[in-house]
Amino acid sequence: MKKPDMEDYLQEGIYGSRQTKPGERKQYLGTLRERVLVALTKGQVMREQGQEELVDLMKSYQDAELLLNGDVSYRFLSPYMDLAEEHNIHHSIVSNKETHSEFGAVLTLDYAVEKEHIRVEEEKEVVESSDQNGWTSFFKSLFKPSK
Repeated sequence: MKKPDMEDYLQEGIYGSRQTKPGERKQYLGTLRERVLVALTKGQVMREQGQEELVDLMKSYQDAELLLNGDVSYRFLSPYMDLAEEHNIHHSIVSNKETHSEFGAVLTLDYAVEKEHIRVEEEKEVVESSDQNGWTSFFKSLFKPSK
């Protein structure tokens, strides 16, 4: 490893210190993928989905931190902040106007856990399709067998 020279100090002063995996840090609200316990998309945060998984992990990992996306309205983030305070989990709102992340909330640790599945599955609304029966009966009436 080479000894830092004046150019290195100037570059660090102008652009800040170098980071490992900057693209990954932008995507996961400032942390690395290997440290993430669970990540909720902006849509899931707005629909208040994934709170059960989040609470379970908050109970298991008291040293976790909840990172919330500053692009999401405060009224959607408020229930998650209340959950974090209720379980004594440090939380912070990350606002970076230069980057846009798909995630609205990320529960992370200071060390690597390498969880394979960090996303919460989207809850699909089951819609009773009464009109589907209407369409099938309509088509059946059109194509009646001739006598």
